[in-house]
Amino acid sequence: MPTQHFRSDSFLGRNSPGYLLKRAHSALIDHLEPVIEARGFTFTQYVVLMYLREGLVLSASVLCSQLRHDSGALTRIIDQLEARGLVQRERSRTDRRSVLLQLTEAGRTTLENMIPEVVEQLNTALGDFSADELAELMRLLTKLIVIVEAAGPNRAESTSGHGREGEDLPLIQEAGGRQPRRGTSGERT
Repeated sequence: MPTQHFRSDSFLGRNSPGYLLKRAHSALIDHLEPVIEARGFTFTQYVVLMYLREGLVLSASVLCSQLRHDSGALTRIIDQLEARGLVQRERSRTDRRSVLLQLTEAGRTTLENMIPEVVEQLNTALGDFSADELAELMRLLTKLIVIVEAAGPNRAESTSGHGREGEDLPLIQEAGGRQPRRGTSGERT
């Protein structure tokens, strides 16, 4: 039986990992949005561009699943990015029902010009962490993702959020640009 970290008779939502992760996520978005919006993008548009840049998804359906976003709303976001010449749709050559997404050269250039400002904001937000603390935070977050996804109800259809559809690519880089190491069981250490 797994370690019982919480007890129902003393459980407080505000001390749960999910609550704290959501607060940290919201705080980081609040910190990054002004820079992204100054470039004429919403945070979600930026995330879509980053997912495509890093090859984390190839299709709108997987992107929708990974972002946990409504398909209609995500279609509108992709339409907006396509109208701006930043993303293009292409029918799969192997499955005509599937539409693949990719960044255009203009999309890649636009994103590459935005990344230094985003990185500066991230460095400011996380500036009170030492390099070792940030590496440990990233390691623990990655471990949490791997464990929860492996135990989750959708594990058969999940791509772990780490890679191209079906691949397991590193989700994060440690401080200094190093990729996380893997333990003998395949988990990131």
